[in-house]
Amino acid sequence: MASLSRALRVAAARPRQSPTRGLGPCNLSSASGPTAEKSVPYQRTLKEGQGTSVVAQGPSRPLPSTANVVVIGGGSLGCQTLYHLAKLGMSGAVLLERERLTSGTTWHTAGLLWQLRPSDVEVELLAHTRRVVSRELEEETGLHTGWIQNGGLFIASNRQRLDEYKRLMSLGKAYGVESHVLSPAETKTLYPLMNVDDLYGTLYVPHDGTMDPAGTCSTLARAASARGAQVIENCPVTGIRVWTDDFGVRRVAGVETQHGSIQTPCVVNCAGVWASAVGRMAGVKVPLVAMHHAYVVTERIEGIQNMPNVRDHDASVYLRLQGDALSVGGYEANPIFWEEVSDKFAFGLFDLDWEVFTQHIEGAINRVPVLEKTGIKSTVCGPGETHMQVTDHSPWVGALTGGMEWLGGHSLRTQTGGQDRGQPSLALEESFTPDHKPLMGEAPEVRGFFLGCGFNSAGMMLGGGCGQELAHWIIHGRPEKDMHGYDIRRFHHSLTDHPRWIRERSHESYAKNYSVVFPHDEPLAGRNMRRDPLHEELLGQGCVFQERHGWERPGWFHPQGPAPVLEYDYYGAYGSRAHEDYAYRRLLADEYTFDFPPHHDTIKKECLACRGAAAVFDMSYFGKFYLVGLDARKAADWLFSADVSRPPGSTVYTCMLNCRGGTESDLTVSRLAPSHQASPLAPAFEGDGYYLAVGGAMAQHNWSHITTVLQDQKFRCRLIDNSEDLGMVSIQGPASRAILQEVLDADLSNKAFPFSTHKLLRAAGHLVRAIRLSFVGELGWELHIPKASCVPVYRAVMAAGAKHGLVNAGYRAIDSLSTEKGYRHWHADLRPDDSPLEAGLAFTCKLKSPVPFLGREALEQQRAAGLRRRLVCFTVEDKVPMFGLEAIWRNGQVVGHVRRADFGFAIDKTIAYGYIHDPSGGPVSRDFVKSGDYALERMGVTYGAQAHLKSPFDPDNKRVKGTY
Repeated sequence: MASLSRALRVAAARPRQSPTRGLGPCNLSSASGPTAEKSVPYQRTLKEGQGTSVVAQGPSRPLPSTANVVVIGGGSLGCQTLYHLAKLGMSGAVLLERERLTSGTTWHTAGLLWQLRPSDVEVELLAHTRRVVSRELEEETGLHTGWIQNGGLFIASNRQRLDEYKRLMSLGKAYGVESHVLSPAETKTLYPLMNVDDLYGTLYVPHDGTMDPAGTCSTLARAASARGAQVIENCPVTGIRVWTDDFGVRRVAGVETQHGSIQTPCVVNCAGVWASAVGRMAGVKVPLVAMHHAYVVTERIEGIQNMPNVRDHDASVYLRLQGDALSVGGYEANPIFWEEVSDKFAFGLFDLDWEVFTQHIEGAINRVPVLEKTGIKSTVCGPGETHMQVTDHSPWVGALTGGMEWLGGHSLRTQTGGQDRGQPSLALEESFTPDHKPLMGEAPEVRGFFLGCGFNSAGMMLGGGCGQELAHWIIHGRPEKDMHGYDIRRFHHSLTDHPRWIRERSHESYAKNYSVVFPHDEPLAGRNMRRDPLHEELLGQGCVFQERHGWERPGWFHPQGPAPVLEYDYYGAYGSRAHEDYAYRRLLADEYTFDFPPHHDTIKKECLACRGAAAVFDMSYFGKFYLVGLDARKAADWLFSADVSRPPGSTVYTCMLNCRGGTESDLTVSRLAPSHQASPLAPAFEGDGYYLAVGGAMAQHNWSHITTVLQDQKFRCRLIDNSEDLGMVSIQGPASRAILQEVLDADLSNKAFPFSTHKLLRAAGHLVRAIRLSFVGELGWELHIPKASCVPVYRAVMAAGAKHGLVNAGYRAIDSLSTEKGYRHWHADLRPDDSPLEAGLAFTCKLKSPVPFLGREALEQQRAAGLRRRLVCFTVEDKVPMFGLEAIWRNGQVVGHVRRADFGFAIDKTIAYGYIHDPSGGPVSRDFVKSGDYALERMGVTYGAQAHLKSPFDPDNKRVKGTY
């Protein structure tokens, strides 16, 4: 038998080789079968004789000529999506699988389900998966899915890791997830075989567990079929038919297969690592990368039965209970890319690279020392007792291990001619995305083409929740929950067209899969993709940049000089040399804390300069769109919740909603006067025109939302993207008027230039659009500037502001200042499942007018029924940092969690925002908010908090009006 310790020593003795070697697949469907009976996901597939093709036998049932929706791929996401479509009443739903259900990446997944993640949305999605797998499917079908509730244990080897787990525990209380922080001694009592000498503590979640991928997917398929859906195996898709309508919009028309075609208006791409190939059939870009991911299964371990699954993030290893044995796997900094994804690959594995896998063995042996003397039994397995056993009696081991011989009774240390004689463990493949989040929703290139792929090894865990949301998306046009972070439309086309960016970011997302999730972490991969005209100017002044959707935007200004972002070094992997004396990485490492970072005082100076004098903010990464044309006013009335059809020269803060009344965006809309001559600051147009300025992080989402509405409503107007052609700087603070009066050729008095208006002016001789607005609660103006004029205008502003105390400031200051003033941030305070009524933005809704707008009906119903939750501001007297996810207590009960938090330097308090509900289920009135006794729980410790229904800073809005 092969032991883990011997495997480790063999790996150390072997010569170093390229990480891309040995990538040929070992296709189990064509291997000769074992002589003894083995329990595997699909006996017939794995025991086919050599040369026999399952696909050649034809589809498992005749293809229908039409379908309302066709799901491509029979893995976790495909089966969950089909099941939820059928459950929601969708008729004519068909799933096509090229081989057998789970034959891609699902059949060999570890099947772990952890209920707590550092995302409230993911906690909700995981909870639904758990309900479906542990209870609902069995109640519906009478079949056991293979769910095992053995609990989960997260290991903390340092204080920061334990702090992260305490944050998860606090969040879990808002969702009813039981969890306990254990001491090393308590951990030892729970898990006697564990080494706890180097532990700070652990997080124990007793209701975590393990799923059986084969059992779950077959039960989902049966349940979906019972509701009228069809599952067709052995039917590879060869093409997607697309047609172009009268408005030039490309739409799905049908699916082509080797055995016929199906006419359908909707396709769902759940093809896993093959999703990119399916996307190309329709002209859709799917930004994911396939990589090898491996685990081994041990021989029997005495005393391991009923132990919880273990995640030792700091060692980057997981230990999954497998009956009376353990599966051992992890995530490394040097994963092997699968360069060419074969369309013939089914129930397949790769040769495991022990050089890559060694670090996981070391971590596993350190955590559970008995593993050093434990043999390796299996290759890659399904959960529970469904496994593919490799023993000295198996004549097909050679085929599985690239021809290497298995020596029964010997370990991996046995060598001949310097080479190890056996490798009884293989690697599997998974797909990873640039931001470590799944790809879901309707593709921007083709209407009716949906994605459900790129799950970064979490397809089984997230499958139930995401399958349900995808089904809602298809049927109702929107998911029920906030799925913006998963929406494929979050990526700008310049990124999805860029293979290097996709590869670098996907690598980093894999390598950092087990890293602590710090609130202000930034990627090092795929940087400097989109830089605004002021980038070099600000870099020279010490700007520390953040990355948002490819854009480099100012984060804060380092007084010790430049800290440029360098080319990605792959953390020293693949023969790359890691950067030495890397200033940006060093500053980023200072952010790796849940306390106030070392540069907390630097951000404080930026904030207080804005409150006391003035600050200039480079906001060039904002999205800048024009909506113009004959139907532009009709489109604006329908799209925007506020009345934006005011006279030219007006600017309005508004929301855009979905049909459920949820907030798709908040933005400013400026009415334009018609012009027959184009300029760098406005296109030529007839009819009506509007200039839209939206936060850069949500610009692509805004563009896609508006485009979809224009197509659905058939409005005759154009949406023009000028984001790359215009820069934007904002000057905010009591001295802003005096500074800009020296730069702009216009009277900036309240009477001549009121709040919420805009004008075309000259700044230091350059034409700009000046808009009097504030996003930080101060007197101020935005200057929207043609790209070529940005640097001279910025320099003129800085020169005029020198005597007034003008400073550069970044988005870290914006976050603090806007939190202090109570201004909402989309995707934090405002999300597609939050209404403006709940968020305190009723003033942005034209409900008193008769003008219809998207989402109005839902808002009217919500207002009539009473708000079931409400966004509330809290201040904490204690000087403690908060970042979001803290539990909100009211009168001894958890009533919500914090969405966003920051420190307010002007009021010298921590400020937090979160939605609260009434545990009794009643409406949340203003009196309910005011009558409670509140506390916020941070890492298991509660701090008294005061609730506010108005901003704690300048509640009467005097400062934005210039009254100081």
